[in-house]
Amino acid sequence: MDFTISSDHPSLPGHFPGHPVVPGVVVLERVMEAVEATHGRALERLRLPQVKFMQPLLPGQAARVELNGEYPRWRFRVHHGERLLASGEIVSVEPA
Repeated sequence: MDFTISSDHPSLPGHFPGHPVVPGVVVLERVMEAVEATHGRALERLRLPQVKFMQPLLPGQAARVELNGEYPRWRFRVHHGERLLASGEIVSVEPA
């Protein structure tokens, strides 16, 4: 799944003034959206036992979520071009 966070996103003014960076939680929202699109329905109870941020995502930069796995556990990687921005694991803890 490809995504871009626009420079007028409401989380950016305070994160960080004068040099906005997309907050990690916004990137993780896109990861969860990719998981839900792959699974075919919304998942309400997810946990993230492992997440690592390597590089910041700047407003307006295109990024891509790659998923491996299947319900209830996926590994993810978020890239900007060839640069790895974040990786980790997302697990559904709700009944199938």
